Amino acid sequence: MTESHASRTTPDAGARVSLRPVAPEDDEFLLGVYASTRDAELSQVEWAPGQREAFLRMQFDAQRGEYSARFPDAQYEVILLDGRPVGRFWVGRDDEQIRLLDIALLPEAQKQGVGTLLVGRLIEEARETGKALRHMVFLYNPEAKRLYERLGFEVIEDLGAYAHMEWKGTDGGRAGEV
Repeated sequence: MTESHASRTTPDAGARVSLRPVAPEDDEFLLGVYASTRDAELSQVEWAPGQREAFLRMQFDAQRGEYSARFPDAQYEVILLDGRPVGRFWVGRDDEQIRLLDIALLPEAQKQGVGTLLVGRLIEEARETGKALRHMVFLYNPEAKRLYERLGFEVIEDLGAYAHMEWKGTDGGRAGEV
């Protein structure tokens, strides 16, 4: 597979971050990434054998179907750290906005500057194109909301468990310094 973006080095890890398009053989890996994002939440429930896995597959497929319906030309990419798959990066675009549909990293790849680097790339694109940059943040993960606020995003709509956030350009250039 070819990488879709020039790779860069993260300031925290000194590791090479790159993206490549999702391929059919990535399905189980992507399901595993999705499952890791729901682990703390779903661990609170006692599941019958196989029930949790079936629920995760159903939710994963529903999410992917919703994104595909709303943004049929979205980019679905695997995040690579030193060439090793560690997450997913899904971005939709239309005439008015860049929509960060999803960014998720396996736990061992978190807190290394990877997410900041990738969101920084979208901020630069928003600056260059004049488009709004938006993302729905699941409030079950308060660290995520703080990250987006630090990068200059503001809540534009409170949807209960989710905050609809938009980059307002108030990051003082920090996100571009990746």
